[in-house]
Amino acid sequence: MTVQSHEIVERALESSRADGCVVIAGESSTVNLRWANNTLTTNGAARDRSVTVISVVGRAFGVRSASNVTDDDVLEKLLRLSEADAREAEDADDYAELLGPGTGVGAPHSRGGTAVAAEAVADATFTDPAQRTSTSVFTEFARELGDAFAAARADGHRLFGFAQHDLTTTWLGTSAGVRLRHSQPTGSVEWNAKSATPSGSVWHGQSTHDFTDVSVPDTHALLRRRLAWSARSVELPAGRYETLLPPSAVADLLTYTYWSAAGRDAAEGRTVFSKAGGGTRIGEALGPAGLHLFSDPLDPELPATPFVIAGASSATSSVFDNGLPLRRTDWITDGKLAALVQTRASARSAARRSGEVGGGADGGDVAVTPFIDNLTLDGGGTASLDEMIANTSRGLLLTCLWYIREVDPQLLLLTGLTRDGVYLVENGEVVGTVNNFRFNESPVDLLGRVTEVGATVRTLPREWGDWFTLARMPALRIPDFNMSSVSPAS
Repeated sequence: MTVQSHEIVERALESSRADGCVVIAGESSTVNLRWANNTLTTNGAARDRSVTVISVVGRAFGVRSASNVTDDDVLEKLLRLSEADAREAEDADDYAELLGPGTGVGAPHSRGGTAVAAEAVADATFTDPAQRTSTSVFTEFARELGDAFAAARADGHRLFGFAQHDLTTTWLGTSAGVRLRHSQPTGSVEWNAKSATPSGSVWHGQSTHDFTDVSVPDTHALLRRRLAWSARSVELPAGRYETLLPPSAVADLLTYTYWSAAGRDAAEGRTVFSKAGGGTRIGEALGPAGLHLFSDPLDPELPATPFVIAGASSATSSVFDNGLPLRRTDWITDGKLAALVQTRASARSAARRSGEVGGGADGGDVAVTPFIDNLTLDGGGTASLDEMIANTSRGLLLTCLWYIREVDPQLLLLTGLTRDGVYLVENGEVVGTVNNFRFNESPVDLLGRVTEVGATVRTLPREWGDWFTLARMPALRIPDFNMSSVSPAS
């Protein structure tokens, strides 16, 4: 690529004929490995460049995107098309002035309309080139993988899996003067191990930044242990069971909850976070005291993009907020709902609905709390999953959840399947594998029924891992998890 992405951003802004313009350029490099039946089957590497142009005309906007933009003709076409779309569009409900240096827009936690030093500013690294990943990230992992294949063959087991590493650099520029750049590494590895036993199928997943924290021997030992648990099979009927949800299952349930936490939708009475009679449930207890759910882009273990990047507007994002700095946001504090996802526009609307007086650029007395690409649940627990098993008289231990779908948004009632390992625990020991179930539960309701919170650890959601990898969750003990029917899935 001869033309640098930051140059594309500058050229687009210079050529814009709109009242305002936002340009987002991204370059990604990805490498992957796949294996099946104890053999590496494929590996790959790819690069991609994308450009999104958002043109603002009056109070309306138009968006156009394209991949592999390398010349001015394609860029010119994107600009003109986005400008034409903006001229034909109706005024945007989320309209706000574009952010720029010196705008004094309030930080996500500011209240009362007080302007603070949180304006979008120029990034000194803006003109730096994209960072790249390479297959060297897999060097030690691949060597250890070969040893695991040999051990699996000796055991009569089969290993399947997929590992990938992505490094995406994003440049954001606006006609108001914002120039920001961020490089985000994202990696994951998923395993499936199978034995000759019909019920012998287990899964494990892990997220990582660079694979230095991925131990194949440790993972293989975990998989072998779970396959050993599958030697005995137990059939159980549907019903409510004391259930240990591992961190991965908790991550899948709470990621969906997070995606459903739009302040605008809650204020309009359409979600589980809506208050009967009007308003939202901010301040209500959702879980036990000491429970905290938060996002922090500067988290050293789960670093994420520290400013808003929005190629479209929705209930949880606004193209007009591009460049807004992100800081830690506490969604649940000491068991109580503390915040919902709010854009500048939805925060202003919320303030008007509640009759609060503020008038500040950050939405008056309602905090601007944009979506952040990581999520942590912490209840202060220290018990490992093994220790929670040891303290279980009789219950189920899940591996993961699968095929999660929404049944009722106002309850956030979800349904889905268990998969790749449901185990029966008796007197502190796993005594066998159990048939799969379909479940029906609301994760918000589950938080209110939790009887034990384990130690918080980094994990990978199985269902949502392709879209959301930066999660840190504890195992949870639920006294009456609803297994609504037996599933024939294996």
